[in-house]
Amino acid sequence: MNLPNKLTVTRVLLVPLLVLIYMFPYEILNIKVPVFEILDTNIPLVNIIVLMIFTIASITDYFDGKIARKEEMITTFGKFADPIADKLLVNTILLLLANNQDITIIIPIIMIARDTIVDAIRLIGASNQNVIAASQLGKMKTVSQMVAIILLLLCNFPFSYVGIPMDQIAIWIAALISVISGIDYFLKNKSMLTESM
Repeated sequence: MNLPNKLTVTRVLLVPLLVLIYMFPYEILNIKVPVFEILDTNIPLVNIIVLMIFTIASITDYFDGKIARKEEMITTFGKFADPIADKLLVNTILLLLANNQDITIIIPIIMIARDTIVDAIRLIGASNQNVIAASQLGKMKTVSQMVAIILLLLCNFPFSYVGIPMDQIAIWIAALISVISGIDYFLKNKSMLTESM
């Protein structure tokens, strides 16, 4: 297994670790989780650890793609596993945040539905020997998701200090971009999808 694929597998393995840390029954086991107060914002240590894991995973995502392209190490496994690792990471965190009632469950439903539709379009494209590249809107969706997740894990710091719910604004912007990018993928590939109707 080459280095980019090892980084991708590492990213997948970080997901259950992230879930374990976030969902661990600290209260039941009488474990007091430290909470840090920064500019009137209370940020639990668990959130900081999860953010660190998310950051490490995001860095592996950046480097596995860069190394694979630069060193010509692109493999079938990498093409298959890399997008799965990305979606597992982001959607798992969104579901954890929804479970904790930091965001509405509608957000991960929108994100997962969009990803499912886009993946289906790409699968149909691949079966017809058409490679459907990531669009600019797709890249904007990814960036907006990451910004929103960081703000949510930091309990809206530093915007909480000035009373602006930027974490909620950011996650809804990410959801909106997600929907728009999904529609964009569909419209750009409509002829391919409807050719046998």
